Order: sequence, then C-alpha cells, then structure tokens
Amino acid sequence: MAAKFELYKDNAGEFRFRLKAGNGENILASEGYKAKSSAENGIESVKKNASDDARYEKKETASGKHMFNLKSTNGQVVGTSQSYESASGRDNGIESVKKNAPDARVEDLTA
Repeated sequence: MAAKFELYKDNAGEFRFRLKAGNGENILASEGYKAKSSAENGIESVKKNASDDARYEKKETASGKHMFNLKSTNGQVVGTSQSYESASGRDNGIESVKKNAPDARVEDLTA
C-alpha cells in the first residue's frame, strides 16, 4: 500500500489531515482547521516542504520521548509527529515523511 494523506473532520468539527505510511502507521498529523481549504493548503505545504531538512524541528517531550515538527517557509508548524522512544526512531520518521509525502495521494474522508 502506498502512503496517503487522510483528510477528515474531528469531533469538534475541525478539518485535519494525517500522513500514513504504506504500512498504515501515522507519521505526521496536522492541527485543526476551521475551513477544509485550509487543511488542503496544509497538505500542499507538507508536500512542498517535506524534502527540506531545514524545515524539521527535532524536539524532546517532557517525558523524554522524541518527536518532530515540520514547518512551512513562514515558520508555522504544518505537521507534528507521534512520540518515538529513541532519537533514531524519530529520525526514521523524518526520513519516512521526506520519502512519502511529496507523492502521497489524498483520501478525502469528509465527503
């Protein structure tokens, strides 16, 4: 199975997207957007910025786990990873986004 973006509506009625790897694992998730078009723009921003190492912000959570944010050219966070046990797991997650996001199809689950 190829990687894909899932565009969906959350329980609060906001639009969100997640990038799923070919194995079905979530590798990146968005914030909530009031408008569907804003979420769609977020997907395009992820596709555009995914290959640029400088767009990734590597972080450690308060509990000592590792995660990352993908930022757009204006510095806004467009996607956040899950938490990883190790820095190498996080780095593998970044590589997965870089490899999968640019060509991932969009599955609209709001229709």
